[in-house]
Amino acid sequence: MTHEPVSTALLQQFSPLDGLKRDNLAALARKVQVRELSPGQVLFKEGDTEKRTIYIVSGVLELLDQGKTVETISGGSNSARNPVSPIFPRRVSAKARDRVQFISIDSDLLDVMLTWDQTGTYEVSELQGESDGGTEDWMTMLLQTKAFHKIPPANIQAIFMRMQQINYKAGDVILKQGAEGDYFYVLTRGSALVTRETPLSKDGIKLAELRVGDTFGEEALISDAKRNATVTMLTDGGVMRLGKEDFKKLLNEPMLDWVDFAEAQQIIQGGGQWLDVRLPSEFENQHLDGAINIPLYFIRLKLNTLDQTKKYVVCCDTGRRSSAGAYILSERGYQAFVLRGGINKEQG
Repeated sequence: MTHEPVSTALLQQFSPLDGLKRDNLAALARKVQVRELSPGQVLFKEGDTEKRTIYIVSGVLELLDQGKTVETISGGSNSARNPVSPIFPRRVSAKARDRVQFISIDSDLLDVMLTWDQTGTYEVSELQGESDGGTEDWMTMLLQTKAFHKIPPANIQAIFMRMQQINYKAGDVILKQGAEGDYFYVLTRGSALVTRETPLSKDGIKLAELRVGDTFGEEALISDAKRNATVTMLTDGGVMRLGKEDFKKLLNEPMLDWVDFAEAQQIIQGGGQWLDVRLPSEFENQHLDGAINIPLYFIRLKLNTLDQTKKYVVCCDTGRRSSAGAYILSERGYQAFVLRGGINKEQG
């Protein structure tokens, strides 16, 4: 299997990647490679649960149901614009008919980037005011970390609003092993060293070197344990930090009403409305009957077109973007519910 770097122009051929802002698309391009399948090679099997979003770049991919071809996807065709078999677990198997080039993206990463792209960046730019040009870099990196995948999108803005910026000189100790955990940190400038003292090594064993966008300090906050390592600045730099109480509160799901598909259908039958917050290209490819489409990034602008007396079940493909949308609606006094797991899980 060979790998080639990816251009943003290539990523823009696919939905919903074509809706990402330029900086986020460039950040994604650095994390993705073009991969290759030989004729007859299997890409995934029916029942596969690995959360990868796959796009066909060239060649012909066959989708098989119990050994029978039910669909073919040719690179460059209209159907290749959309992800291959996006529902997990996969309902079909996929096999290369000829030499197939494809890209594969971690679905959670893509989902976080889409949510962030559509809720966050412009607000954070406003919040930061005249900050240095590097702000977006550490924010984009932070949002790609696994730790951040767990944070409800509705809370992301509050987190950035409550973070404090602290500058350090080379050699300064940011946190000390054995101390109480009081802050969660993101390194925003410079680099830092993580060391752990042991009975045999008072100077400490080097555990890791931290770069811009790396986070630290969360373990002690989550477990109420003492700090298990010391972090020292290697260069002049800076961090953003979030206090323990804010960290705990904002890591918890905001007050949202989650519903499963059966409960959602009851709300719809009782006069409620499906509100799909994905991009128009995703909505056109597949959506629930009777749903209206207001992309997440438009939702504040379109609030006045919604009916405050009506119940809305907000949906997307996974539940992440819809939880951000529902939070905005409920904050403004609308009756909003979130479809748990998203429409890709509707049969589950």
